[in-house]
Amino acid sequence: MEKTVHIAVVPGVGHSHLVPILHFSKQLVQLHPDIHVTCFIPTLGSPSSASKSILQTLPSNINYTFLPPLNPNDLPQGSSVIESIQLTILHSLPYLNQALNSLSIRAPLVALVVDPLAVKALVFAKELNMLSYIYSPVSATTLSLSFYLPKLDEETLCEFKDLPKPIKLPGCVPLHGRDLSTHLQDRSSQDYKHFLQIVKLYRIADGILVNSFLEMERGPIKALNEGNPSVYPVGPIIQTITSYVDAKGLECLSWLDKQQSCSVLYVSFGSGGTLSEEQIVELALGLELSNHKFLWVVRAPSSSVDAAYLSAQNDIDPLQFLPSGFLERNKEKGFVIRSWAPQIQILSHRSIGGFLTHCGWNSILESVVHGVPIITWPLFAEQKMNAVLLSEGMKVGLRPKVNENDIVERVEVAKVIKCLMEGEEGENLRKNMKELKEAASNAVKEDGSSTKTISQLALKWKKLV
Repeated sequence: MEKTVHIAVVPGVGHSHLVPILHFSKQLVQLHPDIHVTCFIPTLGSPSSASKSILQTLPSNINYTFLPPLNPNDLPQGSSVIESIQLTILHSLPYLNQALNSLSIRAPLVALVVDPLAVKALVFAKELNMLSYIYSPVSATTLSLSFYLPKLDEETLCEFKDLPKPIKLPGCVPLHGRDLSTHLQDRSSQDYKHFLQIVKLYRIADGILVNSFLEMERGPIKALNEGNPSVYPVGPIIQTITSYVDAKGLECLSWLDKQQSCSVLYVSFGSGGTLSEEQIVELALGLELSNHKFLWVVRAPSSSVDAAYLSAQNDIDPLQFLPSGFLERNKEKGFVIRSWAPQIQILSHRSIGGFLTHCGWNSILESVVHGVPIITWPLFAEQKMNAVLLSEGMKVGLRPKVNENDIVERVEVAKVIKCLMEGEEGENLRKNMKELKEAASNAVKEDGSSTKTISQLALKWKKLV
């Protein structure tokens, strides 16, 4: 009889960092049922209902424990998202250490897998003689930047956005400094200093699991494996179905059933992205001007692009910010849904012909798996880098131009929609995305590149029991 192999995982803070590591854990135990996972979750305030509902879907060989939460009122006034996450992780470390020690007495742990923002927890793996890994829920290109950043920091005197030439990361598509992650845009900021400190710790890991696949990012993956901790491409790991669909979600799916194949543009900015009031109006009028069918997930405006990232906004009706008469004029052509929609069921629907997205990595992988070409509309974090990767690297996305105030104007919105949904360029993007979809499907088959990589890891862990 095979022995049970125990590993522990630690997600970052917030729903979009919990979901990827849980999906990896599910994939792992599905392929290797003799592996048992315990997930220790750092929390800021009480967990969101979305997080609770995904935890209820876990198989019996994945346990989870919420570490004692940090009270949001104890955060310094005006803390950024990165600071809030870092302070929550710091608050959780002593409890995590205690929990790992008591668990390892009952069932020896062979490996600890942590989110990049929880990298400080890796010291406990060394103390307990476990292997240590980072689970990177972003692209291999973004991971490449993380490894390259200390060198870039030493060699660059100006802000990265002022660099005259694109940055050439080994094996990656060239990136302009202005397209690097938002927390790298002000090198005197605390966020930048925090991040630099975090990425310097990456090298203490025994390996890094990345939610990408060889056929999608061959260049960066190959370059990463020359001299860093071993990099294991295990993706695309995505949610296969939205577990809970409310009445409005069901209504939008039945609306899609009535539309023609590939005729609808899906518009959504993920679980945390928000637009300004001015940008909501321009986007609405651009959708109308394009004369194409659309399904739009609208969230109330904010001056901060990541306002909804760590806290839900339930009290404001986002529809009141739409242009006067917009809903009435577009009731045949569009479906507008507040705040949240069942994304997996939408992207896999035959009537969806394009996806206007904030370029979060989870959304990108979901789009790739379902073969839907993209309009890139990056908002924060590493999303501009992802937009470059999609539009210039893989050629499966179109990037709208912004004006001097960083607004995508209505005429530009309409232009890129028409280009994607009806133009020759759109046809090419569709063709490229279809090829990428097939490669994604092959990577997770029984003999696929990512399945083999997960098995290679599992075998390594089993030998330690």
